[in-house]
Amino acid sequence: MGTIGKGVAVLLGTLLMLATGAMAGGLQQKAAPFAKEYSETLPPIGFVEFCQRNPENCRDGTNHQRRVSMTEEKWLLVRMVNAFVNGAIAPVTDDTLYGTPEYWTIPTDAGDCEDVVLLKKKILLSKGLPADALRITVVLDEHGDGHAVLTLTTNSGDYILDNRRNDIRSWSATGYTLLKRQSAQDPRRWVSLEPARGGSAIAGTASK
Repeated sequence: MGTIGKGVAVLLGTLLMLATGAMAGGLQQKAAPFAKEYSETLPPIGFVEFCQRNPENCRDGTNHQRRVSMTEEKWLLVRMVNAFVNGAIAPVTDDTLYGTPEYWTIPTDAGDCEDVVLLKKKILLSKGLPADALRITVVLDEHGDGHAVLTLTTNSGDYILDNRRNDIRSWSATGYTLLKRQSAQDPRRWVSLEPARGGSAIAGTASK
């Protein structure tokens, strides 16, 4: 990952110099609600194809730690990785990069929202956060367009890492409609977050 890896090392090194009071206001002050899960549903086609090409990134976990207990240091890590990746990856569509509307991959310098999510998850996993608590999530944004974000499931609520903003918000404060996300039991399976839609008809994200 070259440049990305070096940037992450520098970024994480600054954690030791940060005061613990540097956390974003509101993350500790009030427990966020949890997004409700419904029945199993179809995963996005781009995700299925990504797993076929990269099975090592889609393996089932072992401890199934569905919700992670967060410390101030962990929050600082999550916030900094979110901001770093947002700044390091230029937003470019799959059509422009690969000539196809739906191609998920871990990016190096450019990619769309799914690519950014995959990179954030990979970095956070390498820093010790449990896979079961980091779940790729498909949403509709405030304009009704498909979008992908990373949900961090904690013992105080579900939080969203988004390539459109550096602050981390509870899932209910994003203005998005959550459609579906990875299952905590098996990252290759997905669950619906919207009972009326059921998620099964949403095969891709048509995202940006």
